[in-house]
Amino acid sequence: MADNAGSTSSTERTSLADSSIFDSKVTETSKENLFVGSTSYVEEEMPQIETRVILVQEAGKQEELIKALKEIKVPFVKMASVEEFESLDSPEFENVFIVMNFQDAVFNELYKNDCRVIGPPVVLNCAQKGEPLPFSCRPLYCTSMMNLTLCFTGFRKKEELIAVSLGTPIMKPEWIYKAWERRNEQDFCASVDDFRNDFKVPPFQDCILSFLGFSDEEKTNMEEMTEMQGGNYLPVGDERCTHLVVEENIVKELPFEPSKKLYVVKQEWFWGSIQMDARAGETMYLYEKANTPELKKSVSLLSLNTPNSNRKRRRLKETLAQLSRETDMSPFPPQTPKSCTKSSKNSTPVPSKQSARWQVAKELYQTESNYVNILATIIQLFQVPLEEEGQRGGPILAPEEIKTIFGSIPDIFDVHTKIKDDLEDLIVNWDESKSIGDIFLKYSKDLVKTYPPFVNFFEMSKETIIKCEKQKPRFHAFLKINQAKPECGRQSLVELLIRPVQRLPSVALLLNDLKKHTAEENPDKSTLEKAIGSLKEVMTHINEDKRKTEAQKQIFDVVYEVDGCPANLLSSHRSLVQRVETISLGEHPCDRGEQVTLFLFNDCLEIARKRHKVIGTFRSPHGHTRPPASLKHIHLMPLSQIKKVLDIRETEDCHNAFALLVRPPTEQANVLLSFQMTSEELPKENWLKMLCRHVANTICKADAENLMYTADPESFEVNTKDMDSTLSRASRAIKKTSKKVTRAFSFSKTPKRALRRALMASQSSVEGRSPSSNEKHVMSRLSSTSSLAGIPSPSLVSLPSFFERRSHTLSRSTTHLI
Repeated sequence: MADNAGSTSSTERTSLADSSIFDSKVTETSKENLFVGSTSYVEEEMPQIETRVILVQEAGKQEELIKALKEIKVPFVKMASVEEFESLDSPEFENVFIVMNFQDAVFNELYKNDCRVIGPPVVLNCAQKGEPLPFSCRPLYCTSMMNLTLCFTGFRKKEELIAVSLGTPIMKPEWIYKAWERRNEQDFCASVDDFRNDFKVPPFQDCILSFLGFSDEEKTNMEEMTEMQGGNYLPVGDERCTHLVVEENIVKELPFEPSKKLYVVKQEWFWGSIQMDARAGETMYLYEKANTPELKKSVSLLSLNTPNSNRKRRRLKETLAQLSRETDMSPFPPQTPKSCTKSSKNSTPVPSKQSARWQVAKELYQTESNYVNILATIIQLFQVPLEEEGQRGGPILAPEEIKTIFGSIPDIFDVHTKIKDDLEDLIVNWDESKSIGDIFLKYSKDLVKTYPPFVNFFEMSKETIIKCEKQKPRFHAFLKINQAKPECGRQSLVELLIRPVQRLPSVALLLNDLKKHTAEENPDKSTLEKAIGSLKEVMTHINEDKRKTEAQKQIFDVVYEVDGCPANLLSSHRSLVQRVETISLGEHPCDRGEQVTLFLFNDCLEIARKRHKVIGTFRSPHGHTRPPASLKHIHLMPLSQIKKVLDIRETEDCHNAFALLVRPPTEQANVLLSFQMTSEELPKENWLKMLCRHVANTICKADAENLMYTADPESFEVNTKDMDSTLSRASRAIKKTSKKVTRAFSFSKTPKRALRRALMASQSSVEGRSPSSNEKHVMSRLSSTSSLAGIPSPSLVSLPSFFERRSHTLSRSTTHLI
């Protein structure tokens, strides 16, 4: 007989499962996660059915279980044997049987009769949380997999099924078995990461991968990651491979016809699988052969059969003009400055020559707009996805790691968005009298508030990225996926995050340039001075340890090596990147054949030529002897003036050549500087990519690759023919010597005829005859004009060197800058 142990009154009883029978008959598809509750919506259609719990055999002896049933106010009875089942079967009750062991004969009998069976952990868990008993048409022993929807696939035998959670990583069969072993633990949950991670199926289990189009370093890294994620790898073309991972930006055509069973996928499939910790579907990432022409832009070949040199010059000019149009970065239609227009009632404004101040102001706006886009990319492509809740596979990074990496980037973005909007309004409605300095003074307090916290902790941010990338494969994959996107320009997160560190010094340089091209009577002259001072104040809040001692030493070495090097090259935020030895191939920046050294800094390019004559050694005031300057300063060029980098194709008459398309603010047209690299240590391709990267950083553009053009040498009349021949060297030496003599007399602007007479007079005095009156006049004129501020004239031969020494922008005896 059943023991009526549950003496709960009808007024105390709750209809926790009154709708269970109705629900099971009407909607059997709702099998999990349905809780029994109020059935007011069916009370009028069918009589109310009360839920009753039946404790089977050993379950009736569990005091803890009985106490839990009383807490949730469910009536219960005890059943000592299966024979009592029929006597307890009543249409007035929905019986729920509690069985201690789901593997004995009693359980099998109840299951065969389609009874609702639950285990003791279900009751204990509901009592602890104050929840009603859950409804399930299948036997439910515990709730450790509550709210999980499982799919079983990949098995030939039913007992070998594997659990695959939709939207979560694939699990091994051991996960279910181990969870069953812990079924009696009341607080256990099979879905917690600490337990589940031990049974995840690696993304590349049973996969054999090969890699095409990657560098040796990238390939090695991806092969290591493949093994870490449960896969294997083989060389490209091996028939045993299941997947061929292709670098779609490099590979334009496969070297073989792939078999039907081989998946040919983009690299995003590889990194995406690692990021979500499960093998991604291949159909979304299939590699398709590109039908478009080569992505690297090429300048069209000009005709070589043009007999007229003027036509060649005209075509060269047209080519440069075409490049000029393509390099215009302005995001808005070109505006005509008000001060540069002439208008009348019956005529439309006609633009005149744009001022240098306008050119620098436009460049300031363009770089600011690009910088804001970079910050937006950092936030939208990296920070927001990492902070997003419900990430597939769980959070990639902890909240404190995200905060350390990105810091005050959102605040910096907000400030510069306002600055960009104000600059845009000023440029669109341009007037020479409008103040640019006021814009930066307006936001100076915001800059002081936002920049130091980020810049001072940038090294910590960088170290956190490196550490997490090494320790967390999913984060490494996340970075790889985003780095390949066009918004990033194939730059890493660290390279993008260094932009705020470089931005304020770049703005200060542009404001200095703007001040230089602002008239004295313009009120903005003094305002710009204040704005520059405010930026310097922001930079003083940045820790002194940001100043790199070794980098500063390299800059001082350049200053001492280059005669006439500008003093403003020295900056705490500037560092030397690369030195390249070249030969000039055109008329700019110096004569063809001159040996030119290019010093690439992070924000500018110092151009120096080899000195024609080196004089003595130099001793500093402290007694340190330094070698004489071997180079002569030509030009210090901000990288923002470089509009295009031309990679000149290799031909029979042109080797290792490149060119720079430059637009100084004082010029209305682009200037072409062409060079031939002479150093073999650095490949030309690496040098040009390095140069493009730093130009892009300076103008705050992510797509550095778009700065480079591949050009035919004939298009720009560039060739290296006879650069190293004896005849060519002799010709250049004669040309240099003649220029020296010309420069020696250039200060008095003496005509050639007068110079000839002076030499004749000098010769006649040597021969013993007296010079004529005309000869005396010329000699007197030369004597009077060969002195400077009362300084006796040096000899004719040493005159050019004298002026070189006297006209240094930065004295070589300078050891400290105040």
